Amino acid sequence: MSTLLKPGIALAIAALFCHSAAAQQPAAPDSVVQAQLDAYNERDLERFLSIYSEGAELYAFPAALQTKGKAAIRQRYQPRFADAKLGVKLVNRIVQGNIVIDQERVHVTLPDGPGVIETIVIYEVRGAQIVKATLLPGRTLQGEKL
Repeated sequence: MSTLLKPGIALAIAALFCHSAAAQQPAAPDSVVQAQLDAYNERDLERFLSIYSEGAELYAFPAALQTKGKAAIRQRYQPRFADAKLGVKLVNRIVQGNIVIDQERVHVTLPDGPGVIETIVIYEVRGAQIVKATLLPGRTLQGEKL
C-alpha cells in the first residue's frame, strides 16, 4: 500500500525543514561585526562583550597578543565606554568568508582634548561571535571630528 502525502501537508513539512535549517544558519560575519560596532557606538559594554567569544583574542598588528578572554576585554574597554566622546564611523568594510576588515575613524578624548584615531580592524567571526580582532592603528588626529 502506497502512502502519499496530501500537497498541503507536504508543503507544511517542507516549510518546517526549511525554517529549521535557516534557524541553524550562522549569523553573517558582517552582521556580527556591525552589531559589535553598534554596541560600541551606544557605549553598551554588556552587549559589546556578548558578541565576543569567551576566549576571544585581541592583537596588535601583525600578531602581538594584547588581550585574551572576556574579562580582559571588559577591563580594557570599560574606561573607554565612560568617554562621552566615544564613537566610531565605518569608512569601509571588506568581507571574505568569516573575515571582516573594517576601516574606522574612532572619536575619543585624547590627553589634549577630542580627537580621532584612524584604524583598521581585522575580525575573525565564528558562528555569531568574534573570536579574534587584530587592530592596526593609523594616524591620531587632534581636534578632528568624525
